[in-house]
Amino acid sequence: MAMPQPSDDELARLVAALDAAQGVLSHAAKALELPDTTARRWRDMAARRGMLGTKPILPGFEISRASAELDEAGNVHRQWVTQKPERGGPFTLPEGHVVKGVSALIDADGRVSAQWVKTREGIEPLDVVEALKAGLESYSGPKKPSAAPRGCNDDLLTLLPLADWHLGLYTWRREVGENWDLNIAEQLYTETIEDLMSRTPRAGTAIVLGGGDLVHSDNFDNRTARSGNSLDVDGRYPKVVETAGRMVVRTVDTCLRTHAHVVVRILPGNHDEHTSVAIAYFLSAWFRHEPRVTVDTDPSLFFWHRFGKVFLGATHGHTVKARQMPAIMAARRPEDWGASRFRHIHCFHVHHTEKLTDEAGGATVHVHRSPAPQDAWHFGAGFVSGRSMETTTYHQSKGEHGSSFSPVRSHDAGVDVPA
Repeated sequence: MAMPQPSDDELARLVAALDAAQGVLSHAAKALELPDTTARRWRDMAARRGMLGTKPILPGFEISRASAELDEAGNVHRQWVTQKPERGGPFTLPEGHVVKGVSALIDADGRVSAQWVKTREGIEPLDVVEALKAGLESYSGPKKPSAAPRGCNDDLLTLLPLADWHLGLYTWRREVGENWDLNIAEQLYTETIEDLMSRTPRAGTAIVLGGGDLVHSDNFDNRTARSGNSLDVDGRYPKVVETAGRMVVRTVDTCLRTHAHVVVRILPGNHDEHTSVAIAYFLSAWFRHEPRVTVDTDPSLFFWHRFGKVFLGATHGHTVKARQMPAIMAARRPEDWGASRFRHIHCFHVHHTEKLTDEAGGATVHVHRSPAPQDAWHFGAGFVSGRSMETTTYHQSKGEHGSSFSPVRSHDAGVDVPA
């Protein structure tokens, strides 16, 4: 935000106060009830405008240098004043931009002679907050804590992975065979989750596990933060965040209808390192008065949860390979490893399904499909994978109890966007 500029009258009052204080700036500042830093800035401006001992300067100019020749008695015999066009006002950050970097020119004494501020379009934290608020204005949560549903089996736990949703992804049917945008994703993902939960046993606990890459782009630039790859995105960043917040809240509410308690964890991926943090804390605030929901805001790239003899682990998969996870699980959580018999690790990132190890390696590693279609780059590169969502139910003393699987497909190809 730019500093307010003093008027000529205010500068004149400072000059008068300096005369009364015999040039002592702190006394003049106190007389005018100004902070010392403000008084110093005003004094410098008054000097550049010729209000501290030189003749009036040209309109639009300021004094850059003044020198004088004195006679034998010490009186000013001749004076030179160098003027230059007046500098602009204090720098104001352009709307929609954030500071990318600052460069400075330093003189021999280490003082700043000139400075350059580099900006770019970017994300302000308040943009994310406002987007999440806007996204839920029309979505009314419970006015008071809801009662747990009847018939929940406390020996069971349901895992619902949100695997690489890539909300905001935009595709064109004539390019990749299918139209896809925020509205289509929200409709199909919501329908699929409703279907899955209707076929899932009523359990004591449900874990809603964000597997990373909840959104397709993590910034206004529509590029991946690490590699700078260009991304096809539907809508501005706040619109995508707004939709993501609304959809995860709706998912948790769906689980609350058939489960006594819901644990939520949003893991970061390579497409949503910043957004995942914002969504996690937003969910923590949204459900703060709901005792049946626990939002885990641990910022780690790994998730661990032991349920009786069952030990679950997860990570997105962009920092470690899925096949490394059993060794990491055993090393990081040896007590849980030793107390468990059924160990299952869930990974994401590669968008296709795999089962990499079995019980012989101490843990089973599941790699989950993404329900999102391929973008233009991956489609053009020839990648092939199915699209689905699934839930897995675990029994605390018997291990895997069952699973539900639901493919994700568009109802039809939709209407082409204009060529």
